[in-house]
Amino acid sequence: MTSKEPRDFAASVAANVPFLRRYARALTGSQDSGDRYAAATLEAILLDDTPAKSGTDAKVGLFRAFHMVWSSAGAPVGEADTHLAARAQRHMASLTPNTREALLLHVIEGFTTEEIATIMDISASEASEFINIARREMENSVTGKVMVIEDEAIIAMDIVSIVQDVGHAVTGIARTRTEAVKLANMQRPDLILADIQLADNSSGIDAVNDILAKFSDVPVIFITAFPERLLTGARPEPAFLITKPFSEEQVRSAVSQAMFFSSTETLAA
Repeated sequence: MTSKEPRDFAASVAANVPFLRRYARALTGSQDSGDRYAAATLEAILLDDTPAKSGTDAKVGLFRAFHMVWSSAGAPVGEADTHLAARAQRHMASLTPNTREALLLHVIEGFTTEEIATIMDISASEASEFINIARREMENSVTGKVMVIEDEAIIAMDIVSIVQDVGHAVTGIARTRTEAVKLANMQRPDLILADIQLADNSSGIDAVNDILAKFSDVPVIFITAFPERLLTGARPEPAFLITKPFSEEQVRSAVSQAMFFSSTETLAA
């Protein structure tokens, strides 16, 4: 191996760490827990980089190494430090084993079934079946009220249509920070889908923070063309982040994931 190869490998791993952290947070339902497993993966690679180099793609190898760490720990969800988290864990226990991992890898991280098979050490046909099972089980488990913060009318209508098709009610669409806060105060949402750049140059992040100051346990999905503004390593980071342009499948999955893990008091479990 030339001296350049280790540098290239390290650079590839570093470039994909933000995506691993995003996946780990969504998988565990907890930023702290997800970050711990992402960090443990990097420590494991320092000790033995064979699993991470076993695939033809650096990202696949990194996620494969994560799954070895994750599986060896018993595939745990984030610690249940509140009654809401405990309810989320009970929901998680009802899912068919390995299905949720396959779904997240496919629709959020964009891996093919063949790549998922490599990551999870299963067959491609098993990966495909796991994805289908998870989608059905999670969409059927929880429904609630969704608020959309988006200034582009066509995108907002697309999101509303997708959310309603899954079986959720939409409380309304807000185009600015002020409208978002007003809408949330009129009807408390169970979930917020938010862009980060709004019509009057106000910030969707600020709008969400205003709402969370009153309703602290409402889950949030950010849908943005600027993911780097949120995947910085600073806290708090969103557990659910979708990059524009998005697919219907990505939105459906993220909504189901967020609803599934939030388990707020207003949700019909």
